[in-house]
Amino acid sequence: MAQLIDTSTLSPIVIELAELFTAAGHELSLVGGPVRDLFLGRTSPDLDFTSDATPDEIIPVIRKWADAYWEIGRDFGTIGLRRKGLTLEVTTYRADAYDAGSRKPEVTFGKVLEDDLLRRDFTMNAMALRLPSMELVDPSGGVKDLHTGQLRTPGAPSSSFSDDPLRMLRAARFASQLQVDVAPEVAEAMTAMADRIDIVSAERVRDELVKLMCGVAPDAGIDLLVSSGLAGHVLPEVPALKLEIDEHHRHKDVYQHSLTVLRQAAELETGGGGPVPAPDFILRFAALMHDVGKPATRRFEPSGAVSFRHHEMVGAKMTSKRMKALRFDNDTIKAVSRLVELHMRFYGYGDAGWTDSAVRRYVTDAGGQLERLHRLTRSDVTTRNRRKAERLSFAYDDLETRIAALREQEELEAIRPDLDGSQIMELLGIKPGPVVGRAYKFLLNERMESGPLEPQEAERRLRQWWAEQPESAE
Repeated sequence: MAQLIDTSTLSPIVIELAELFTAAGHELSLVGGPVRDLFLGRTSPDLDFTSDATPDEIIPVIRKWADAYWEIGRDFGTIGLRRKGLTLEVTTYRADAYDAGSRKPEVTFGKVLEDDLLRRDFTMNAMALRLPSMELVDPSGGVKDLHTGQLRTPGAPSSSFSDDPLRMLRAARFASQLQVDVAPEVAEAMTAMADRIDIVSAERVRDELVKLMCGVAPDAGIDLLVSSGLAGHVLPEVPALKLEIDEHHRHKDVYQHSLTVLRQAAELETGGGGPVPAPDFILRFAALMHDVGKPATRRFEPSGAVSFRHHEMVGAKMTSKRMKALRFDNDTIKAVSRLVELHMRFYGYGDAGWTDSAVRRYVTDAGGQLERLHRLTRSDVTTRNRRKAERLSFAYDDLETRIAALREQEELEAIRPDLDGSQIMELLGIKPGPVVGRAYKFLLNERMESGPLEPQEAERRLRQWWAEQPESAE
């Protein structure tokens, strides 16, 4: 299929590069995601090119033109370069062969563009624009699949996924990012070959999962992972949420509830200037994982009710363990786990009311995750009972108002005791050690309970506490 495409949406740098390759006697085509995104009216973050030129032939063409270039991917036929702030990659046509026990191919360079396209993951990514003529090369019907919203592979899905099992996760990622449906034969192959994902590194799985979660419809991507059985290998805590509903339907479907919370949390993200700019992986992943502790804590009470006591604490530990296995960084693990741990803290506020001390502790415990916690807690309301939903929403509105009022009076995000460590040691005549830590903790608790204290009052309370300590504690 050949088709002329308007070049006005492409950077002039693309044409410059094409003319350099043509002058040197080589072919050059824009390939994959950037071509797909032209049809979708999106600006692609990457500019990927393919050529009949080998790395040894690419470098002389771009050496003087590029502001910088690098050869990190040379063994795979890829040369990266930068020109006027744009990052580009040029890769030699490939005709790889895969070992069944590995997703690393034996790299073989090819000579024909169409052959290179047929080895790619999905038809919508197996299109190219010959440059500078702008002729569309689409041997597998990628444009048609884009129009129908179908995700298909250029060849047999089983062969494609056997070559590179990560493509199965990419299918779920595209379901989220592009809101497309996988073709029946693709879904069937994903299900039959789900265990092949075990040969893929944790880091690769993590990267695809992050992209999936940050897509337009993350719930659709997760649902595909679960229905295909892939989640059982890479995120087993999520399919485990499909609890067996008891015969009297006395508790909601935890899995569907979690997908709803994920969807609602994404809807509460803010613009770039807001406190939680979209897409926010930490908020979304916490929303997905917030109830993963329920299967392990489910109890059927004598009354017939179902309870999940302390599921938030169990869930936080499970979330941390899974994220460590997926090689997430420590800061992200702590943030997500903290949100899971705190997502139940709010409940009961509307019934019992909170003292100022409880509000301070809520803010302090949330720390830098407070804005995300606001959104997670609100998203966790999925009841169809309008009166109950309105009551919870009103209660949380009231809590946020309380937090705002206290914030005007105190620096809630930086609550510290009214005396620091040096003052404690001077006042009590003690040296650095565990006792200073216990005194500091006592004063911090007083600060939480009573709000800011005058120095004289803080000293009085500290002396009184000190007088009550046994001599062995000194």
